[in-house]
Amino acid sequence: MMSISENYKKITDVIPAHLKIVAIGKTKTSEDILSLYECGHRVFGETRVQELLPKYEKLPEDIKWQMVGHLQRNKVKYIAPFVDMIQSVDSLKLLNVINKEGLKNNRLINCLFQMHIAEEETKFGMTKDEIFEILESDDFRQMKNISVKGVMGMATFTDNEKQIRKEFKTLKTIFDQVKEKYFRSDDGFSEISMGMSSDYEIAIEEGATMVRIGTALFGERQY
Repeated sequence: MMSISENYKKITDVIPAHLKIVAIGKTKTSEDILSLYECGHRVFGETRVQELLPKYEKLPEDIKWQMVGHLQRNKVKYIAPFVDMIQSVDSLKLLNVINKEGLKNNRLINCLFQMHIAEEETKFGMTKDEIFEILESDDFRQMKNISVKGVMGMATFTDNEKQIRKEFKTLKTIFDQVKEKYFRSDDGFSEISMGMSSDYEIAIEEGATMVRIGTALFGERQY
């Protein structure tokens, strides 16, 4: 079995230099994360607030933490003081809470709009029309403590590469449409977060700027 550092080298040797890797530490220990940190990696993601908080308190301060899992509005206050990015914004209500907590903490919180691109109903995320609705709302125009950086999506969990590719193409197309219509002069709106351990190579081919990798770095998860 390869070590975490060997896995990291294997992945970083083959992916484009501009691509951001968000290392997903779900179910992994602080020691596992530290092993990757010692390779020079600094961007880590968690899917649950209750896993993120103890790791944030225990691990080095220069780690950039991202929330990538479904986020309940009543949990935002716990991560607002430090989180670098919330990838899983799936409603105007959630965005409002993030903005309020950003204001309380005197911070600008980076966000991605989570799109529903999979054929699985269990996946969270918005439609293109729902995103347009948010961006055209008075509520959004008044938000000063959030910065929307792009979109995020999860493909269907399947071996059908054609389907995965089609879903990633959909996300890229929606990103392009949102960029053109609302963020044309905003260089900061630039992120397409798609692809995980099983499909990140396809995601990169389809235009990902950010991939979320857990198992391929840390090994199988222990539940």
